[in-house]
Amino acid sequence: MQAGGKGRGGAGGSGRTGRASAIDVHVGSRVRMRRTMKGMSQEKLGEAIGLTFQQIQKYERGTNRIGASRLYDLSRVLDVPVSFFFDDMPEAVDGKEATVPAEGGSDLPLTGPEADALAKEETLDFIRTYFNINDAILRRRVFEVTKAAAAASRMRIK
Repeated sequence: MQAGGKGRGGAGGSGRTGRASAIDVHVGSRVRMRRTMKGMSQEKLGEAIGLTFQQIQKYERGTNRIGASRLYDLSRVLDVPVSFFFDDMPEAVDGKEATVPAEGGSDLPLTGPEADALAKEETLDFIRTYFNINDAILRRRVFEVTKAAAAASRMRIK
């Protein structure tokens, strides 16, 4: 690198200014959501695609942009189509920037599906448990009971 030149960490090159694109944050949140739903650690995901857990962490926060080939690798390991990472993207995200929490921050900025119940660990535990019921008929009955309980709860609130 020439004197005065900008490396990867500098302000040159990508034109990024310490703020992540809201699209990068959304895609990262979808990576995090799917990884968590599969019960996979950042370390395991990183090993599967040849990265460190720190790199996965940066992808999930949106601080590092995920390239097309890496997105393809993530889709294979996480068993989703590439389009999954762009699903439920709010129209407000289109082209906007989003603030990214400091490296020590534990949570991502909430966008799209992360802003709702899917972001809760309780929901992810419920989904994992539900899909561990091998008997399809029993699993369907659990689903119906859960729907009935939710409906009864909503009626009580009104």
